[in-house]
Amino acid sequence: MHGRLTPSGGPERPVALATSGISGEGGGTAGAAARAASAAVRRRPAKTERLGRVFPGLRPAPEDPNLAGMGSPAAASLLRPALAGAAATCAGNGLARFAYVPLFPAMVVAGWVDGGGAGLLGAAALAGYLAGVLGAGRVARAAGVAGTLDLGMALVALSLAACAWNGGFWWLMGWRFAAGVAGGFLMALAGPAVQASVPPARRGTAGGVVISGVGTGIAAGALLVPALLPAGLPATWLGLGAAVLLLWLFARPRWPDPPSPAGDAASGATPKAPLLVLCYGLHGAGMVPPMVYLADLAARGRGLGVEWGALAWLLFGLGGVAGGVLSGRVVDRFGGLPTLRVWLGVQAAALALSLPPAAALVPPAALLAGFAAVGVTAVTLTVTREAAPARPAVLWVRCTAAFAVAQAAVGFALAALFAATGESHAAVFGAGLAFSVAALAPALSLRSVAATGASVRA
Repeated sequence: MHGRLTPSGGPERPVALATSGISGEGGGTAGAAARAASAAVRRRPAKTERLGRVFPGLRPAPEDPNLAGMGSPAAASLLRPALAGAAATCAGNGLARFAYVPLFPAMVVAGWVDGGGAGLLGAAALAGYLAGVLGAGRVARAAGVAGTLDLGMALVALSLAACAWNGGFWWLMGWRFAAGVAGGFLMALAGPAVQASVPPARRGTAGGVVISGVGTGIAAGALLVPALLPAGLPATWLGLGAAVLLLWLFARPRWPDPPSPAGDAASGATPKAPLLVLCYGLHGAGMVPPMVYLADLAARGRGLGVEWGALAWLLFGLGGVAGGVLSGRVVDRFGGLPTLRVWLGVQAAALALSLPPAAALVPPAALLAGFAAVGVTAVTLTVTREAAPARPAVLWVRCTAAFAVAQAAVGFALAALFAATGESHAAVFGAGLAFSVAALAPALSLRSVAATGASVRA
């Protein structure tokens, strides 16, 4: 009655009836099942469109039906470079630059440097980051994008391992500068290269994955540092270097292969957008205190100890992950400029919470600061696309350079202020609050010109 069995164990005849609609024993039921399955298939595009209106990143590109499923070859081609880019930002920013924050108080307590010297080491990484951002395009033209990404990962691992030896202040300062250069290479190239390697309909999603690597790296560093510190500072530095090597092994076979080097396009048609560049630079200046002194604020400034300093940095990282995840949806609903203004307000609130001498305010300040650090970056990336839809990468490089210049200059200035005021956290976080409030002025002056394709001008 059921026919012979196929190799998979199923009856052959009912399967034939179900797929062809041939009538016979059980054929009516099979035909109905076939018609129901066919109707379900026809309904799927409508459901996909509804999901696409809520989550634009889920909508497949109309011209490429292969993008409809995450298991498709096109989706796999998206994830490979995007995850490699996330590994690059995780290593170059999350670990190379920001894992130093929970190490700051531990190095002071161990006597490797004093508080002022530790601040200068943080500023050296900021200066290196500026050099890396400005030089990334030239190096990429000579060595290729993948070769420069490899160079950045190798330099990150080497610089972290070199800091395992206490060779004195200038030895440590040189390697912290090198770590900043590597982070600048990776941050300047990874995002644009990934976005150039995926279909236009998926560039926003891919960019979000890449930026999320920063928050992930911050959180990973906050977990790794306290776990490794009982073995000593040398073991901690070496452990961070080993983590970067693992990320490099994962990313190397997945590096993006863009059609041309990032930043190679002419910038003649790109609007100057000076207020946007100024706004992002002031944002970077305001973020120097939490990015350098947050863990020390918790550990020594509030007397909570090194472990709580690492916990505060973990909260900063988790806040960054939340800022990256939420920014895209909020921008889709309210627009880039309104979201940018609100996120800058969150940054100012975080710096304000850091000023009162109350230990209970450290956790919310850390969460909000991390949210603003990654969230403002993600939103600014969207605003640069609104301002320069034809060449957003050129304007993004300008904003990133302004951010790096401001952080380097303010980093050295705050290190001097920290030493001159007897290591006063109130002084450096008060300066950060002033810069954060100042960033709101150009943000409020920016206006969108929808009629010209969403450009941003003064």
